[in-house]
Amino acid sequence: MQGHEAAPLVVNHTMYIVTPYPNILYALDLTQPGAPMKWSYKPKPSASAKGVACCDLVNRGAAYANGKIFYNTLDNHTVAVDADSGQEVWKTKLGDINRGETMTMAPLVVKDKVLVGNSGGEFGVRGWLTALDTSSGRIAWRAYSTGPDAEVLIGAAFKPFYAQDQGKDRGVSSWPPDAWKIGGGTVWGWISYDPELNLLFYGTGNPGPWNPDQRPGDNKWTAAMFARNPDTGEAAWAYQWTPHDLHDYDGVNELILLDLPINAQMRKVLVRPERNGYIYVLDRATGEVLSA
Repeated sequence: MQGHEAAPLVVNHTMYIVTPYPNILYALDLTQPGAPMKWSYKPKPSASAKGVACCDLVNRGAAYANGKIFYNTLDNHTVAVDADSGQEVWKTKLGDINRGETMTMAPLVVKDKVLVGNSGGEFGVRGWLTALDTSSGRIAWRAYSTGPDAEVLIGAAFKPFYAQDQGKDRGVSSWPPDAWKIGGGTVWGWISYDPELNLLFYGTGNPGPWNPDQRPGDNKWTAAMFARNPDTGEAAWAYQWTPHDLHDYDGVNELILLDLPINAQMRKVLVRPERNGYIYVLDRATGEVLSA
């Protein structure tokens, strides 16, 4: 059975629906009785991807911006489709099913970037978030979840609030030698964006392999939270929800951005019910945990 996890999009009296594999995009005319189909787009993903997907053949939906529908295919392509005609505008390959990678997440469009991540942390995949140019499909930047700071896009602007998240190349030193190369931390969930701070927020998935005895250490930056500049991908801060995740908690679920009065002061916060059993309230400008 193939689960259906993609919420429909409604734009200008047209409903757009993305199916699980084979990831067909349907446009339905809501001005007509019965909402007849206007067109369908068939990206024809590789059938081999069905044998690679860890957890059903789902797709979590599409995004609309500037007259285009953006979504991911199971075999690691991001596509842009003209919302009026159903014609393919561009199609970019981002991963490799032969390494265990698939893509199931719904993109988020921020300004001129469409943001997408990979799935497959269970199979020795190294997680990443990638930004593509909405006009051309060109890769603008890619931020890995594990490895050296240069590849995680951690630089001078990175100021995590807590000491355990500070220091150079923690995405390497918190792993056994070279284990970060197959460390998981995939980005298959949800992203939120604050236009005032110009920061996007997202979580990373479980570390790999599942057997924790094979990966002593905190296993950064898996089961963690990143705040990044969407223009450059540069990290502003990070917080690890579950160091050395033992239970496949991941860390990829929805993020709620709120302005809340805390101790008589309005704070820009991020609220996250996490799979480790805690509901977190973080200052989204700094990464400080205000409540857990």
